[in-house]
Amino acid sequence: MNEMRYLKQEHFVALFLDTKNKVIHKETVFIGSLNASIVHPREVFRIAIKKASGSIIVCHNHPSGDPIPSNEDVQVTKRLKESGKMIGIEVLDHIIIGDGNFISLKEKGYL
Repeated sequence: MNEMRYLKQEHFVALFLDTKNKVIHKETVFIGSLNASIVHPREVFRIAIKKASGSIIVCHNHPSGDPIPSNEDVQVTKRLKESGKMIGIEVLDHIIIGDGNFISLKEKGYL
C-alpha cells in the first residue's frame, strides 16, 4: 500500500479477507478529488459479499501527506462498521496513509 502515498487524488481501497484473515481480494473502490472521496458502504459490501469475505480492512490516502483523520473519515468508518455489523462482515481497520506514515483508526479507538 506504500504506492498510495504518492497519489494526487484520494483512493479508497478495500482488502477483502477470508474467515482466517487471509487477503483474498484487493480493490480500489472509489477515487475522489484532491481532498475527498465519496464512500458508499453498499459498494464496499457488495464486493465483500460477491467475494465471500468474512471481514475487510479499508484504507485511503491523504494526498496532503498528513494522515490525521478528518471528521468525514471518522463518520465513514462508523457507517462502514455499522453496515458491516448488520450483514455479518466485520471491518477490522481503516488505515489512512500519508507521506511516509499512517494512522490506524482502530488504534485510535474509532473501531
